[in-house]
Amino acid sequence: MQRLIGRLVTLVEWWAVLLLAGLAAIVCFGIFFRYVLNASLSWYDEFASYMLVWLTFYGMVVADYRGKHIGFDLFVNKLGPRARRSVDFVAELAVFGFQFVLCWYGWVLTRTMLDETAISLPWVKVGWINSVLPITGALVLLISAMRIAGILSGKVDRKGGHEAWSGSSSE
Repeated sequence: MQRLIGRLVTLVEWWAVLLLAGLAAIVCFGIFFRYVLNASLSWYDEFASYMLVWLTFYGMVVADYRGKHIGFDLFVNKLGPRARRSVDFVAELAVFGFQFVLCWYGWVLTRTMLDETAISLPWVKVGWINSVLPITGALVLLISAMRIAGILSGKVDRKGGHEAWSGSSSE
């Protein structure tokens, strides 16, 4: 199961790379039209905003899987193995709960807004834009469930980037 999730996260990472490249291209395109051709595009700013939101949420999946979200692990690293396991379990339960809420209400929002269209892009459905919420919520929910199972079974893999990112630029 972990191998399957790892491959899925790799696909999500490549999707995020494509989103980043697309975002950069669209912003450069918009700047070129505005300042070189003196003809502003009405849609590029809104579209770039949606891409940035998608990039943020899909990047969150990759960061969560790799354990690269910012964490306050100074205290946790000083705990013994048993206490650390308890703290890890409570923390992962909190992540699981938040992702459940994100997934559920993201689905509700996506279904509710399915027929609405974007302001400057009438061919883009708001439901498509909002679909990032249940998709990424479900992915991190799956990752979190896998981690909870690992904590409960005592088979937590702490190597390979599963420590929280300290915020240091040298990591």
